[in-house]
Amino acid sequence: MPVTQLLFGFKGRLRRLPWWIATILAYLALGIVEAIFGSPRPSVLFLLLLVPPLIWILIAIQIKRWHDRDKSAWWFLMNFVPIIGWLWVLIECGFLRGTEGPNRFGDET
Repeated sequence: MPVTQLLFGFKGRLRRLPWWIATILAYLALGIVEAIFGSPRPSVLFLLLLVPPLIWILIAIQIKRWHDRDKSAWWFLMNFVPIIGWLWVLIECGFLRGTEGPNRFGDET
């Protein structure tokens, strides 16, 4: 899978290890942006140019991980369930195996 499709596309499947690597790197980048520009007057233009692509990447890789679990992209909304949503997403996307062989979202990668 090309890097642009991996980071910005919503089609295809993503295994656990690439999901972990991409998720950790995106959160580290968001943390660095917060550490540098979290001061009282961050550069609004810079935040508007950097943060949305990072959030888009996090959404895209999580959707592809849901696809690997043979679940619809609508499962991304589990992130918004109070209290248990983040835990559900962590277990489903981070620790459970994807479906073996091809599923409705494509072949194994």
